[in-house]
Amino acid sequence: MISAVAEMYEIHPQTLRLYEREGLLKPSRTEGNTRLYTDEDLERLEFILNLARELGVNIAGIAIILQMRERMEEMNRQMQSFVDYVRTEMLERMQQGFGEESAIVPMHRTVVVTTQRNTPGAVLKGLPPARPRTAAAPGMSAVPGERRP
Repeated sequence: MISAVAEMYEIHPQTLRLYEREGLLKPSRTEGNTRLYTDEDLERLEFILNLARELGVNIAGIAIILQMRERMEEMNRQMQSFVDYVRTEMLERMQQGFGEESAIVPMHRTVVVTTQRNTPGAVLKGLPPARPRTAAAPGMSAVPGERRP
C-alpha cells in the first residue's frame, strides 16, 4: 500500500505517485486499484531515493540513469548468453576431437616460409616476391656499416 511505503521511507505519498506517473516505479495493482510494491519495487525506490537525496539528481536524470542501468543489465544478459554459447560449442568440439573440421575459426591456407640466409632473390612460398631495395637514404651507404660523404 502506498501509505505504508511512504511512511517506511519517510516520503509523501504524492512523491510515490509522481515517481509512478513519470514511469520510474511500476507497482502492480489489486482489483480494487490498490498499489502493491514488490521487493524489487522497493529496491528500485531505494535506488531512486539515493539518487535524489544523496546525489541531488532530478527526476529527468533519474529516468536516464535507470534507462542506462536497464540497458547495461540487458547487455550483460546478452554477453552471458554469448559466453554460454561459446563454452557449449567449445566443449562439443573438444569432444569431437581436434581437427580442421572442428575448429571454431577455420584455417584456409598454410603459408610455408623457406629461405636461405643471405641468398639473393630468396622466395617466400605463398607470398608475393619482395621488391628490391633501391638507393640508400642521403648520407648513408647501401653497404651496412659504411658511411657516405
